[in-house]
Amino acid sequence: MCLSPVKGAKLILIFLFLGAVQSNALIVNLTDSKGTCLYAEWEMNFTITYETTNQTNKTITIAVPDKATHDGSSCGDDRNSAKIMIQFGFAVSWAVNFTKEASHYSIHDIVLSYNTSDSTVFPGAVAKEVHTVKNPENFKVPLDVIFKCNSVLTYNLTPVVQKYWGIHLQAFVQNGTVSKNEQVCEEDQTPTTVAPIIHTTAPSTTTTLTPTSTPTPTPTPTPTVGNYSIRNGNTTCLLATMGLQLNITEEKVPFIFNINPATTNFTGSCQPQSAQLRLNNSQIKYLDFIFAVKNEKRFYLKEVNVYMYLANGSAFNISNKNLSFWDAPLGSSYMCNKEQVLSVSRAFQINTFNLKVQPFNVTKGQYSTAQDCSADEDNFLVPIAVGAALGGVLILVLLAYFIGLKRHHTGYEQF
Repeated sequence: MCLSPVKGAKLILIFLFLGAVQSNALIVNLTDSKGTCLYAEWEMNFTITYETTNQTNKTITIAVPDKATHDGSSCGDDRNSAKIMIQFGFAVSWAVNFTKEASHYSIHDIVLSYNTSDSTVFPGAVAKEVHTVKNPENFKVPLDVIFKCNSVLTYNLTPVVQKYWGIHLQAFVQNGTVSKNEQVCEEDQTPTTVAPIIHTTAPSTTTTLTPTSTPTPTPTPTPTVGNYSIRNGNTTCLLATMGLQLNITEEKVPFIFNINPATTNFTGSCQPQSAQLRLNNSQIKYLDFIFAVKNEKRFYLKEVNVYMYLANGSAFNISNKNLSFWDAPLGSSYMCNKEQVLSVSRAFQINTFNLKVQPFNVTKGQYSTAQDCSADEDNFLVPIAVGAALGGVLILVLLAYFIGLKRHHTGYEQF
């Protein structure tokens, strides 16, 4: 039987900082005399719209802070439900309940409460009261199974949008040890009708493989261009427009994945010296683009991290923190309409289409004047043109020399 925190159950609450991300991963490990009795790891944020005193609506996003309390969390038993309760200071609290049944447990009654009387979190709110939003979702998980979901689960419960991702959860843990048996959410499961596009020997075609059909060449489709924007409070701080195609070589077999903006979630953060855009969908746990400031004058793409799942069930994970792409002056944007190839590693490249990005100094939510990638090519055209001109002059000099030499010999023969 699991004891409550008041009677001695031990609770460990850890916040993990993920690089430049302003969202903290929570790890809750409730224990009793046998060991772990409830384990949960996840990330979440909430976008809340509220009315202000000037009769306008204001929208804010609340991420998990680096300080929180967990009063009221408990393991539960055969007769009592388990629960996790998190408090973000005075303004926000969050809770989820777990009920044990014969062969499974249910995850239900996810409740978010927020107090708009906290002027620090909800500046200018017209209603000074506590609001409660209950998520009606109910998940059933077999006992002795850990539930996992890396994809972003989004619930639009007006006026609140809740997002959860990176979930590893097991309630009513058996014998004090977290199970190795997994139940993966539907969003993480690759649809059986979708297969990876694989290169054939002809570089201009691809082959789609399915378990029951013979591979047939098909053209590689161009990815759809997506628009991504990150806000810092009420201000847009990062803009990105691009079509993305991921090229992965796994065990000498190349795979191509087009990112569909319609089914892709994005988050990010902005700091004075760094900014991040993170993409996530059913196959991609995360794809990070991390930008940095160079010499207080220019920005560039410094780092790319990816963790995704391939159709064969394997995971692919690459990180490169020493890149130098998309270099442009601060206060401007970087643009490249033609296809570009970003080589992150030997096994991973990203092809970009119709790219435009500005990770710093965004004004009024719009792109500033762009530095075009063609300017980099123009820098090479000048020395090439000069070299070609000099080569032409040299050829003319040599021709004149040989013509003059021939005439000289002809004159001697006539004498």
